[in-house]
Amino acid sequence: MARPLPSFVRSSTFRLSLFYVLLFFLSVAALLAFIYVQAIATIDDQTEQATKADAAALIQEYSSQGIAGLIEAVEDRVAPDRSGDGLYLLEDEDGSPLAANIHTWPTAEPDAKGWINFSIDRDDGPHAARGQTYALKDGSKLLVARDLHARADFQELMLDALYYASGLTLLLGVGGGLLISRRMLARLGTINRAAERIRTGDLTHRIEVSGSNDEFDRLSDTLNAMLEEIRRLMSGMRTVTDNIAHDLRSPLTRMKGRLEMLLRETPDSEAQRQAIERTIADADQLLATFTALLSIADAESGSARASMASLDLGELATDIVELYGPAAEERSIAMHYGEGQGTVVGSRQLLFQAVANLVDNAIKNTPGGGAITLTVERSAGDVRLSVADTGPGIPAAERERVLEPFVRLDSSRSTPGSGLGLALVAAIVRLHGARIELGDNDPGLIVMLIFPVPA
Repeated sequence: MARPLPSFVRSSTFRLSLFYVLLFFLSVAALLAFIYVQAIATIDDQTEQATKADAAALIQEYSSQGIAGLIEAVEDRVAPDRSGDGLYLLEDEDGSPLAANIHTWPTAEPDAKGWINFSIDRDDGPHAARGQTYALKDGSKLLVARDLHARADFQELMLDALYYASGLTLLLGVGGGLLISRRMLARLGTINRAAERIRTGDLTHRIEVSGSNDEFDRLSDTLNAMLEEIRRLMSGMRTVTDNIAHDLRSPLTRMKGRLEMLLRETPDSEAQRQAIERTIADADQLLATFTALLSIADAESGSARASMASLDLGELATDIVELYGPAAEERSIAMHYGEGQGTVVGSRQLLFQAVANLVDNAIKNTPGGGAITLTVERSAGDVRLSVADTGPGIPAAERERVLEPFVRLDSSRSTPGSGLGLALVAAIVRLHGARIELGDNDPGLIVMLIFPVPA
């Protein structure tokens, strides 16, 4: 299986950098190619002009001094003490050399402009040459050409420069793109990690500012200001909600106490007794609702994060089975815990409350003769605590909705409750950086709390 590419290579920043690197590389390559073509064309033009001028001077010598003067001029040019790239061959009408530094007349045909491209043998190997031939009045022939070895060396040098410059440009561009991508991803990673902590409920956390006052710092300052405003608004809303819940819970508690005192006295009729009992039940449900609302607000505030510690979910599940076992037995429901261990970092009190809510819901919704199973499993990436029952279950389309506050399905309207149990579980799970999944137990419902493995 192929290994995935590093995150910075898959990032849009790296792809954008790579695009500009390729664009710059093509620009440099095109510029160097243009310089190469122009330089070679200039050299060829200068070579042709020098060859023509040299040939014109020799022909002028022939016109004024005759063949003897031409031989003397050619021999002067090919003398051992003379250096240069000129090539000369003067033959009489019979093809015998009269003066030369090459000994074979080229067999190549001239091009449309009269130039002949041929090869000559030197001590260091064959050299390319280019020249023109001239027929003289006395039947002799003159070849004037230039050795193109220097041109070939320059051409090779230019091609090497083109290759090395292009390769170095590409290498430096890709390296620069990698460095820029890693730096930008590091800054974005800081923002993402901060956003993840805030998403899980830590509204006091803020995005780190590097102090460079770049666009990332300005974005961080804007987000921090927005988060501070959100925290202030949510804090005010939570304060109002808590005050309302406390203010309503106190008179409800007193009302319930007075009704219970009234119930202990002998009511005038059975109807009065039933009315008092129903009122007490309603007060209990209202108090339970306010308690759940306060618990959800407390979980979402993140105040319990400071008291989190390592705990074994297996031990917690065992305690819950022992606590709720008698209640399940009264309803003829088998409850057991499969062996398993899994250490997480969290608040034992809140996690106990969350799992207890799940077990309580399972007991309420599982018919007699059914079963409830708690399981703790640990894998390489997470720790899972599952509560499975054999009740009616929850339709797949409704499983996300039941995690919202005050949502109750039509099938559960006849059972007591406020629709806050699963919402409280979801809030506690989010506080711990975990996630909750509802699935089909075939028959029944299985609820999985999935926790990250502690570092």
